Amino acid sequence: MAYKILYGFLYLMSLLPMWVHYRISDIMFPLIYYIIRYRRKVVRKNLTRSFPEKESAEIRKIERKFYRFFCDYIVENVKSLTIKKENMMKRMQFHNMELVSECFEKKQFIFLYLAHFCNWEYIASLNWWMPEGTSTAQLYSKLHSDSMDHLFYDIRQRYGGENINKKEALRRIMAIKNEGKKVLIGFISDQAPKRENIHLWVDFLHQDTPVFTGTERIAKKVDAAILYGRMHRRKRGYYDCEFVPMTDNVKQYPEHELTRHYMKMLEEDIRIEPARWLWSHNRWKRQRESQESRVKSQES
Repeated sequence: MAYKILYGFLYLMSLLPMWVHYRISDIMFPLIYYIIRYRRKVVRKNLTRSFPEKESAEIRKIERKFYRFFCDYIVENVKSLTIKKENMMKRMQFHNMELVSECFEKKQFIFLYLAHFCNWEYIASLNWWMPEGTSTAQLYSKLHSDSMDHLFYDIRQRYGGENINKKEALRRIMAIKNEGKKVLIGFISDQAPKRENIHLWVDFLHQDTPVFTGTERIAKKVDAAILYGRMHRRKRGYYDCEFVPMTDNVKQYPEHELTRHYMKMLEEDIRIEPARWLWSHNRWKRQRESQESRVKSQES
């Protein structure tokens, strides 16, 4: 019942013109930033540690730009509930699509490295751009709020791609392999892994960072081609995603090399457009020392 009420309200909101949504976003910004102060301490800490070379005034400027973008992200995804295909395909454009076709000539699977950068929810509309006879899927982690989880599940499903629960990823991908379908699967790989899933630490934005290696490991099991999705905000409400080749011979790479390469590419993008990454996520809540101590205690 709670979800039906939420969905009904947001559905009616989504019918408003886009310019009205951005006026709502403009009103939301001072409420979220100055009054509610949503995760301000986390954002400030993340920015300060990631850019030690920047003065405090510049850090605050990036911080404010991030919150303005975050408010836009919220209203853009409300609008996604009813946005028309033609409108979305103007707002979210994909470049180097010929690379996708070339990869599918050689491989059954394409794995696309993504991140919480620009409006990552818009990436699900890629299904509308795909070559004939192919489809898309995206991995997702269940949100703590059942209503919000249901909402974003429905938004992503609206474009026709499949939602794959991260906990069931390998099993579902192996099933797709047996079905013989050609599928491009998006992996948002910049979250903080659970302690038991930490297999690699890298230097990322001046910090010792635990990272997911599942994309690379599953890719080797199904011999997938790997691309990187380079996101850019053209202007307010308009985004580009350029497909950048990483490899179509994943098995030739030593363990973790492709994961490290992905993290370097993402860091480059963040440095170019720092306000477009999800700084409110507590990305560095795991520490290597505490993780190693925990592993040792389990082994003893």
